[in-house]
Amino acid sequence: MPVTPIPTPAPLDAATRDALAAGRLRDPFSVLGPHPVGKRMHICTWQPGALRVQVVGLRNGMLGELPKIDERGIFSGALPRMRPGQFYRLRITWPDGNGGETVQDTEDPYSFGLLLNDHELGLLSGGVHYRMGVTLGAQPMTINGVAGTRFAVWAPNAQRVSVVGDFNGWDGRRHPMRLRHEAGIWELFIPRIGVGERYKYEMIGPHGNLLAQKADPIARATELPPSTASVVAPVHLHDWTDAAWMAARADRESPAAPMSIYEVHAASWQREDGRNLNWEELAERLIPYVVDMGFTHIEFLPLMEHPFGGSWGYQPLAQFAPSARFGPISGFARFVDLCHAAGIGVIIDWVPAHFPSDAHGLAQFDGTALFEHADPREGFHKDWNTLIYNFGRNEVRDFLISGALEWLERYHVDGLRVDAVASMLYRDYSRQPGEWLPNVHGGRENLEAVAFLRELNRVVAERCPGVVTIAEESTAWPGVTAPLDHGGLGFTYKWNMGWMHDTLDYIEREPIHRRHHHHELLHSISYAWSERYVLPISHDEVVYGKGSLLAKMPGDDWQQRANLRAYLAFMWSHPGKKLLFMGSEFGQRTEWNHDQQLPWELLDDERHLGIQLLVRDLNRVYDAEPSLHTSDADPHGFRWVVGDDVGNSVHAFLRIGDAVAGDEPILVVLNLTPVVRHHYRLGVPAATDSGSSLWRTIINTDAAVYGGSNVGNPEVVSAEARPSHGFEQSLELTLPPLSAMLLKRST
Repeated sequence: MPVTPIPTPAPLDAATRDALAAGRLRDPFSVLGPHPVGKRMHICTWQPGALRVQVVGLRNGMLGELPKIDERGIFSGALPRMRPGQFYRLRITWPDGNGGETVQDTEDPYSFGLLLNDHELGLLSGGVHYRMGVTLGAQPMTINGVAGTRFAVWAPNAQRVSVVGDFNGWDGRRHPMRLRHEAGIWELFIPRIGVGERYKYEMIGPHGNLLAQKADPIARATELPPSTASVVAPVHLHDWTDAAWMAARADRESPAAPMSIYEVHAASWQREDGRNLNWEELAERLIPYVVDMGFTHIEFLPLMEHPFGGSWGYQPLAQFAPSARFGPISGFARFVDLCHAAGIGVIIDWVPAHFPSDAHGLAQFDGTALFEHADPREGFHKDWNTLIYNFGRNEVRDFLISGALEWLERYHVDGLRVDAVASMLYRDYSRQPGEWLPNVHGGRENLEAVAFLRELNRVVAERCPGVVTIAEESTAWPGVTAPLDHGGLGFTYKWNMGWMHDTLDYIEREPIHRRHHHHELLHSISYAWSERYVLPISHDEVVYGKGSLLAKMPGDDWQQRANLRAYLAFMWSHPGKKLLFMGSEFGQRTEWNHDQQLPWELLDDERHLGIQLLVRDLNRVYDAEPSLHTSDADPHGFRWVVGDDVGNSVHAFLRIGDAVAGDEPILVVLNLTPVVRHHYRLGVPAATDSGSSLWRTIINTDAAVYGGSNVGNPEVVSAEARPSHGFEQSLELTLPPLSAMLLKRST
């Protein structure tokens, strides 16, 4: 980097020395570092507590010793032997605390020129940069042959910003930064500070008050909580081996592809001696388990660093940093690479809706409401006691989208599940009259948040083809998954919260009462194609007294398990992608506890093993049968057979794929009472215009291998030329109690 002209130094009068010693000098580069004075070079440095400071050249040649001009630690003087632009180091002698001395050699941070160029600064101020992860924060680099770290932070309203850390005793007077541009970016290169160093920023606010030291908003690594410092992260994380996976991702993640998501809280899936597993251990255990179970994706509850573990990651403060709870950040990169090698996609929960108010975080970052709204009617979530991002601010949108891209591009993550979208879309979300402000048109829609979400999906689609974005959105907002050019928000999928609530309400009822709520189970079919959906049975349904998925089921132990098996098969056969929270796949009895691992000992019980086997088989059938996944977004892929048998609580429907491609239809039959239904006739489509067709049972949740009573039919049933339910052919079946059956037509 070329050396830039150095301005004439400000006079070191008493007021300047006082400001320097107090850490309140507005422009430290005007005083510190090298400056020409007449024909001589003058150097000033601030080293409180140092015994002496010498200046040495490239080959350790002594250029002179700087006199201490202020007992508080200001060393300053002219060096006749030094030429303009000449390389130099400071040789600082410190007391060692034991009556002796220790010597430190270091380059002078204030001898380096401007760091960020005008183009980068202009993009940052324009809010169209999306590269904050490489422009701001702590970036290890070499400048003029000197290794160190460039620090840069956005704090437009601060009077002074300093880098503090172990390297300067956390003294904010030692390394004040240079303010650049109207964008409000502060920068400083500190030599010999490298990967692993802890740091924060110390600021003086706009009113002259010293603020609490702040973690870096762009930090790529952090200390292990409850410690709160940022950590200088390596530039190079991992030697990736997933080029083929990344190149094929757009085809693999199409809406016609199967998607079965295993939702995981990394800290409690399994534990070892009471501690979290690290990424290496998770790779050894979790990836083979997910592959064996037949899931296509792992979705993690938020992995961004967060101060309170009990928030499960949903109150993050480091949008760019994987939590230190699971080991080095390079471990997560390797974990993703190994997932891809095993054919597993990785989705992470991402939280752009709000952030916690911890003093070391984003709240009042530079002494003003910088990331949040100043007015609590716009900027405070009463439900969660958190602050709301100001989506109308260019720099905030840039910050959030840059953070999203960090995970997608740096860590090769395959999808973002965007948390709490409903809270972003409405200004009156969970607010009473008078507690919110309308938009510019007088409405309740948050126009800035809408624009942000559309911008997010546009940028992700352009830069990361094949990455999926999934909205947790629980309202009737139109076009969540509609294309941007059709006025939609542009998400790939939306969580179908209506399906989840309706079906759980139904299945939790005693079977004798289900006849009165018959249409709740498949009410979702009436809107199944209004959006592209994921069917979520998530962590939210198994906490806070809601009980586990198994515990929700009515009846005695046998009936609870039968209900659960039938419900899972229904979920896997209903249009929409699948998401199941960990533990539900083997019938966890107690509700989820984030401080404990899953009760894996239940798999010693064949009844729980049977539920796990069913989920494994459902995943394999779902993946193998195109009719169960290719038509998720096509109403022609679903046809009712029986939807009105209220008295028997029987439901039957067909899932239909591409007949031209040879996809055979799948018949799904639900009997949701504990009564066996004999000689139950169901119409089915014929394979040809004449003759009978054969139907093979591919899933019977009442099979003994799953823990059922083994009631059912021959493996292959022949259709009769007997019209029923609008079809020319029909089957006569025995419907097992509290069961779901899937039958495939065979030609």
